[in-house]
Amino acid sequence: MGLLGLFTRKPHERAGFELYSAAVGAARQPGFFAGMAVPDTLDGRFDLVSLHVGLLICRISRDADPRAKDLAQAVFDAMFADMDLNLREMGVGDLSVGKRVKRMWEAFHGRAQAYEAALRAGDRPALEAALTRNVWRGTAPEGAPARLAEAVVAIDAALAAQPFAALVAGRVTFPPLEKAGGAA
Repeated sequence: MGLLGLFTRKPHERAGFELYSAAVGAARQPGFFAGMAVPDTLDGRFDLVSLHVGLLICRISRDADPRAKDLAQAVFDAMFADMDLNLREMGVGDLSVGKRVKRMWEAFHGRAQAYEAALRAGDRPALEAALTRNVWRGTAPEGAPARLAEAVVAIDAALAAQPFAALVAGRVTFPPLEKAGGAA
């Protein structure tokens, strides 16, 4: 690789960061914490970001466009570059950042697979069980998993309706929480 190769961007890098940023913004809606009792902790925030990014990546991956794989990878790369940076900013030592990022990747991957399987099967109880297990670590407030599952189904449908051309251009719209079945 020549010197100029060090300065070239990966395909869809900018779009990946823009899509990831939109997912983070959607995950930060106060209604998730107030109306659905998602814990307002580092873990709770990670779970919501993972949920939104996972739904977005699954939407992208389902598209037949040959650019879908690279765009999904760009969103994933943006997420984990941000996770790495956040860990470093929180003071996690260089030697343990890699291990923690790997654990986060494994957690993300497991969650995304569980949510996607439940959504594609139309299995609302499985979706609620996966949300309870991951978001609330097994013990959820009364009705919260059902409300969050309703929002997840609405977000998934909203993402499915968006044209791939917009996604590849880095544009995505997540529905406001009150329109996705949640409390505002």
